[in-house]
Amino acid sequence: MFQNRKVVVVMPAYNAAQTLRRTYDEVRQQSVVDHVIVVDDASQDQTVDVARELPGVQVARHDRNRGYGGNQKTCYQLALAAGADIVIMVHPDYQYTPKLIPAMASLIGSDLYPCVLGSRILGGHALRGGMPLWKYVANRALTLAMNLLLGAKLSEYHTGYRAFDARLLRRLPLQANSDDFVFDAQLLAEILWQDATIAEISCPTAYFAAASSINFQRSVIYGCGCLLTALKFRLARWRWLRTPLFPS
Repeated sequence: MFQNRKVVVVMPAYNAAQTLRRTYDEVRQQSVVDHVIVVDDASQDQTVDVARELPGVQVARHDRNRGYGGNQKTCYQLALAAGADIVIMVHPDYQYTPKLIPAMASLIGSDLYPCVLGSRILGGHALRGGMPLWKYVANRALTLAMNLLLGAKLSEYHTGYRAFDARLLRRLPLQANSDDFVFDAQLLAEILWQDATIAEISCPTAYFAAASSINFQRSVIYGCGCLLTALKFRLARWRWLRTPLFPS
């Protein structure tokens, strides 16, 4: 479908035993998916046991919790080692529908964009899907500040639904990034640093008891990390700062 390009879906999992199978079933319904990888970040439930029961899934497990960013590092490393041409991250908590995988893969497989985000903000899905109002307001404020500092026009930087051209991932200093949630912001900043275009498509989302979510304290830490990343980007653009995240 995409000139023999291999599509690999990665799922960074933590305590996702209740929703993993449902997410996997819908991923497999998308005919473009060639391979599925689940990385369990030392879950305290039966996530890894459920994952190992799923047909054709490559399962990896961290002996200790490495954090959301650390989980993604393993996901992308394994996907590239598996020969992926297109890598799509889908959260196994079923907050994002896997039905958008073909559209995201098509945008990358057609060489239109090297990165595609599933945006909860486009189309007004966030609040309708149950996003708490305080998170929505924080998302909008943080996105505005980051757009100003990064010189971009994204609707949001905080979605966990992401697709990448493997050639782009190989150029990024993934291991230099944080193992925490701010990894997401660092990754997008690195992509923008390379003057690569980030596309977005509207994505419905659902907030429910089994869906993963960070608390207010962790959200504040994440927000500060995002702003610091964007500020470093701007200072580096002005050549006032050189960091390993933004090499010249």
